[in-house]
Amino acid sequence: MRVGSNKKSVKKAGIHDLDELVKLFDGYRVFYEKKSDPGGARAFLTDRIKNDESVIFISRNKDGIATGFTQLYPLFSSTRMARFWLLNDLFVAPEYRGKGYSKALIEKAKELCRSTNAVGMMLETASDNYIGNQLYPNTGFELDKDHCYYIWNAE
Repeated sequence: MRVGSNKKSVKKAGIHDLDELVKLFDGYRVFYEKKSDPGGARAFLTDRIKNDESVIFISRNKDGIATGFTQLYPLFSSTRMARFWLLNDLFVAPEYRGKGYSKALIEKAKELCRSTNAVGMMLETASDNYIGNQLYPNTGFELDKDHCYYIWNAE
């Protein structure tokens, strides 16, 4: 994928990308005010990849350096009787932000939706995530103002 003047690649990540993914995933968790835990991140990502429980895409710059990732989980819509994807994680390392990597990752997620005959994709973000709340509408997402979001925590 070519965005702007810098060549960006986005590909499905595998076990061979684990070292770079761990660093990015740990940075993502720290961004969301979780304690750094590279070992836990490695175990979590290894399980998702080996058990084929999610699809992870990794972006790289023209030099092959990992710049960001997105992780999607499969869901199903009962009312539509079709596959639906949850874009659960999207992260670009701070030094690569504002260079089109988020948009490239989202476009790759859309390709996954199309290739799996999914009826759509959803995501959630905090109301004070100003960058995300500008990015998502600019990439075709619509804010759902008709539904309430509830959560139950087992902890």
